[in-house]
Amino acid sequence: MRAWVVEGSGAPGEVLRLTDRAAPDPREGTFQMKVGAVGVGLPDVFMCRGVYPLGPSEGSFTPGQEVCGTVVEAGDGVDLDPGQRVMAVTSFQTGDGGFAELCLGLGGSAFTVPDSMDDAAAAGFLIPYHTAWIGLVRRGGLKAAETLLVLGAAGGTGAAACSLGAALGARVIGVAGGPERCETAAGFGAHQTVDHREGDIAAAVMELTDGQGVDVVYDPVGGDAYTSASRCVARDARLVIIGFASGEWAPVNVRHMVQRNYSVVGAIPARYSREERLDDHHQLSALWDAGSLASVVSATYSFEELPEAMTALESRHVVGRVVLEMRA
Repeated sequence: MRAWVVEGSGAPGEVLRLTDRAAPDPREGTFQMKVGAVGVGLPDVFMCRGVYPLGPSEGSFTPGQEVCGTVVEAGDGVDLDPGQRVMAVTSFQTGDGGFAELCLGLGGSAFTVPDSMDDAAAAGFLIPYHTAWIGLVRRGGLKAAETLLVLGAAGGTGAAACSLGAALGARVIGVAGGPERCETAAGFGAHQTVDHREGDIAAAVMELTDGQGVDVVYDPVGGDAYTSASRCVARDARLVIIGFASGEWAPVNVRHMVQRNYSVVGAIPARYSREERLDDHHQLSALWDAGSLASVVSATYSFEELPEAMTALESRHVVGRVVLEMRA
């Protein structure tokens, strides 16, 4: 099969190689799948650069975390049938990720694809929307009519939070960089936007909320953006930490947290049971079928264009979720 392999550490265009390699055999708890489309995210860029904590620790490997495709063969302990169409998280930690014609999916992360969802949309759905659900519903306790602040609102993860937050009845304020990205965030569901390039995030948010602040912050960015967001929260607010797209985790100030009476929580889908994840997916699929959720995929590339896709993502030349399609 053809597969992209990372050799060494560095910029994606320098360390990615398109090669022929043996297809991975399914191990216990995994299944082999034919890839229809695969999402491209910042964690894949970080894996190329050798700074992603969950990536393979040594040797060459194939990244690519999120895929949509069809089951070829199931390993022991996996209840999937050949030909079944699923979205799944891959076994990227063992180097058998989705930037290949065949990959290994994790049996516990495979979910059915709604009939109305194409491969590209499905390849950009699982991680952004399941993460948004865990962050907003399970960890953030977001309620209808509350105010939600989404950092990185034009990125794939932030866009899903904007869309889901709006679907849940919240007032959504999206933070993005530049007029085009703010417009994109609005298209994904943000009712109001803040351009962080135009000034202080906290001051703008406090003005938009008439000095009340926000109830929930969804933070896939970290760094200075988190610090600004922590200064515009209402009493009893919940700041949900998702990731560190800025390159720096949120610098949580415990003293400030206590003095301002807000909570900081982390969120990751992997810590939930299969039954809980299936219930989450059922509710998300129902929202999709009802037309309440938007696809966060805004750019598609061919399989051969992976280095270009990663470069565009890292340089922030694209917004929303980036997907590779296995085009004929």
